[in-house]
Amino acid sequence: MNENFDPLLSSVQNDKVKHWASLLDKKNRDRSGQFLIEGVHLLLEAIKGNADVKTIVYDAERGIPAELMLERESNDTEAMLGLEWVQASRSVMAKCTGTDTPPPVFAILSKFTVDTAAIYRKGCLVVVLDGVRDPGNAGTIIRSADAVGADAVILGKGCVDIYNPKTVRSTMGSLFHLPIIEADLKELLPQARAKGAKLVGTSLQAKHTCYSYDWKQSTWLLMGNESEGLLPEIRDLVDESVIIPMVGQAESLNVAMAATVLLYEGLRQREFNK
Repeated sequence: MNENFDPLLSSVQNDKVKHWASLLDKKNRDRSGQFLIEGVHLLLEAIKGNADVKTIVYDAERGIPAELMLERESNDTEAMLGLEWVQASRSVMAKCTGTDTPPPVFAILSKFTVDTAAIYRKGCLVVVLDGVRDPGNAGTIIRSADAVGADAVILGKGCVDIYNPKTVRSTMGSLFHLPIIEADLKELLPQARAKGAKLVGTSLQAKHTCYSYDWKQSTWLLMGNESEGLLPEIRDLVDESVIIPMVGQAESLNVAMAATVLLYEGLRQREFNK
């Protein structure tokens, strides 16, 4: 299909455009069950991760980016063949992405439907976030979890919205590579423990370092709010606490750095210390 035959939207008053722009607000994402991603890289990762992409909108002046055109011409999966492609004016691109210098492309996706079976498998490694509010921290933790082959990332109440555009961007596409689950931790954590998972947190008073804990067992790693840590009712559910040793003068690591250190120790034990 030639891009010249794709419908062209030039008015920011168009109903479709208004709907797409509304997805910048959480209440509208929740209401519609859809969210928006920006840029070629994220869109390619979404396609690779078999995400439910509904519509691809590209800048009419710049045309379809070469990498996406290749995907369009060579990917004959049902998901790709069923996509809606739309050309848009620069003003429409700007309105829908909330930026002065809009990307060459954005896409509308359905929110995730997640199979939770993997979070209870024997030997699972699951990251649980409690009150992590910074999009950059949440995104970095998701990237690290993806990098070490973790089974899932679970976001409890009080966390940043995973579909927030800043969070989506900061994951660099990793949110399409592993299950991302939003849940009530007070319900989910006891279920995990009942199915054999250890609930592990961090504490300055911990008796064990992260290097002496056995990460090969089924583990749910709990990481708390940037300034306050885990909520007391969540901390009470922890089976074991570990500490990341520091020999320099730094007082602490931020939550994303700490999670990455812990996850990579888990990877080292699981894959390189057999």
